[in-house]
Amino acid sequence: MGSINPNKAGLALGVVLGGWHFLWCLLVATGWAQPLIDFIFWLHFIKPVYVIQPFNALTALMLIVVTACVGYAVGLTFGLAWNRLHRQ
Repeated sequence: MGSINPNKAGLALGVVLGGWHFLWCLLVATGWAQPLIDFIFWLHFIKPVYVIQPFNALTALMLIVVTACVGYAVGLTFGLAWNRLHRQ
């Protein structure tokens, strides 16, 4: 097994998590989030109790930035740990 570039691992996971939450923000903005979350809960035998709030651009931006940063930090940590554990 080769080494992992920790920066690239961080960027990859940051983009994935940030992108996933960007899609969630689009669902909220279009009004599709509530029916989707109700359906997902129903599939898991859970009575839906959560109500999706109206879209707020600042909140959406904060959500995307925070999750992308957390994703970067987790990916970076994973890359560093991987490289350390796979030294020869």
